[in-house]
Amino acid sequence: MPFPDVVSPQARRALADVEFQPYWLTDAQRPAAQSALTADIEADLVIVGGGFSGLWTAYEARRRFPDWSVVLLEGDRIAAGATGRNGGFVAASLTHGLGNGIARWPNDMPELTRQGQDNLDSIVATIEDERIDCDLVRSGELDVAVETYQVDELRQAVADATALGLPWEFLNRDEVRSRVDSPTYHAGMLDPSGVVMVDPARLAWGLAAAAERQGAVIYEGTRVTRLERSGAGVKVTTELGSVRAARVALATSAYPPLLHRLGHYVVPVYDSVLMTEPLSEDQRAAIGWRGREGVGDAGNQFHYYRMTQDQRILWGGYDASYYGDFNPMHERQGAPFARLAEHFRYTFPQVEELRFTHAWAGAIDTCSRFSAFWGTAYGGRLTYSLGFTGLGVGASRFGAQVMLDLLSGEETERTALTMVQTKPIPFPPAPLRGIGIGITRRAIDRADRNEGRRGPWLRLLDRVGLGFDS
Repeated sequence: MPFPDVVSPQARRALADVEFQPYWLTDAQRPAAQSALTADIEADLVIVGGGFSGLWTAYEARRRFPDWSVVLLEGDRIAAGATGRNGGFVAASLTHGLGNGIARWPNDMPELTRQGQDNLDSIVATIEDERIDCDLVRSGELDVAVETYQVDELRQAVADATALGLPWEFLNRDEVRSRVDSPTYHAGMLDPSGVVMVDPARLAWGLAAAAERQGAVIYEGTRVTRLERSGAGVKVTTELGSVRAARVALATSAYPPLLHRLGHYVVPVYDSVLMTEPLSEDQRAAIGWRGREGVGDAGNQFHYYRMTQDQRILWGGYDASYYGDFNPMHERQGAPFARLAEHFRYTFPQVEELRFTHAWAGAIDTCSRFSAFWGTAYGGRLTYSLGFTGLGVGASRFGAQVMLDLLSGEETERTALTMVQTKPIPFPPAPLRGIGIGITRRAIDRADRNEGRRGPWLRLLDRVGLGFDS
């Protein structure tokens, strides 16, 4: 394992002046907060949650069903949750990566791959058509081998992608370091067209404005407290008002679910992120990275990183912290930030003097198959989409379309997919859940230290289809 366990004094000093809030949400372009719902109203569709899933549902619902009145309820502000806390990687993959998809739905992978690329193309087209200023970069993504055993894994991934008609490329050490220079790299794999980079908060704000232009109504600061049947529809009660709706779409991500049954399928796992100060021209020259590709390393516990428009490096991942519940207090736990700072120094020693200006964490809606699932309740009047496990920036639009398919009763190419028709294996109840996740985290760490060899516990989880992502 190349990354050090001990945090150096230099890494701690790099965090000395850090501001604990998501960098994306400090943007001066952040819109003013919208008013809360304070009345009892009616709608054809009410959406709970103002992250990417909810915003795409609102936008696409008005385009697909212009006769529907659409209301979106957000408990905080648009993009306040995971949507404004991620790295801004917009991937074509609907299955949390090619390997996970092949392992779970091998027969459907040609269709899943096609629909995933179509979904990404539609996201880019919407950004351009709606003139959303979100620093869209068609950068592609690099996966880098930071251990020698990972080189063959990347070669196999390229072969699998090629068999599906994807234009992935294997890069040797010199080729990958000519793009992004780190002494830790042994090889790389380039996906040139399956990932674009964005500023996720600005994308969310732009998407909210586009949904409103289409006729959707958005309320912020409106926490939903209860769902109940109301005639042929559903009554959605909030702290100060209510909506009687013919249809409901739940897009609550890792927040405590309004449907109790969903708590068996999703656990909130906290991911930590750092943002550096802007690089000088000399520092940028020492690293290269002129293509601004998104980058991820190939370990089970992996880092993801990217270059921003103002030449900062976003550096996140590695630890997947599970505390047993959803609580904003978990967002400022210090150990993951210190470890990330040390790993950054190790990866880019040529700019080890860089300091970090922002640190934050956010809850990921993790499910045992690492990719979204769907379902209905209240006689088909309510649907939900969640479980994206950290790769939902792009897949959330697909998830929104599936929710609209289910609410409208349409049979589409999406609803025909086995992935859409099935659910992940539920997690065990507490306290077994926490014990199992702890054992799994330690097993993942041992695998990374043992050239990726998966021990008996991980092999058992693989056989039964359970997983816990780093």
